[in-house]
Amino acid sequence: MRKIILMGRSESGKTTLTQALKGEHIRYHKTQYVNYFDVIIDTPGEYIQTRHLGFALALYAYEADVVGLLLSATEPYSLYPPYITCMVNREVVGIVTKIHNENADCQRAERWLQLAGCKKIFFVDSVNQEGIPEILEYLKEDGDVLPWEKE
Repeated sequence: MRKIILMGRSESGKTTLTQALKGEHIRYHKTQYVNYFDVIIDTPGEYIQTRHLGFALALYAYEADVVGLLLSATEPYSLYPPYITCMVNREVVGIVTKIHNENADCQRAERWLQLAGCKKIFFVDSVNQEGIPEILEYLKEDGDVLPWEKE
């Protein structure tokens, strides 16, 4: 599997998505530092929300094959400037989270991620596992076997 780094502001769903991708029981856990797993790097939201910490994300991105920019469908604004993806020499995908929240505006979040430069965008409800198989399939490399493909 290709390694993905998840970036987004606090409470955008990075840790919940990490748990869902790993097949774990979903429980709230505030990420305090950069967490490395086999194929996932989970980052604290403060890193993208604080200018000086944001530089660290650029360095951590070099340790991944894919950068995942998360944006909650409930957000009233986007932290991502237009065409920011050209600043990274890695593939960048957008991930819209909290798609079933009563205040969700998935189309707005999608437009913001497209404006940031994301060509591929996933729509995710981590609690219901919606969108999780698509992300895992996307990260899959030749020879990888996903859990539902095992005999």
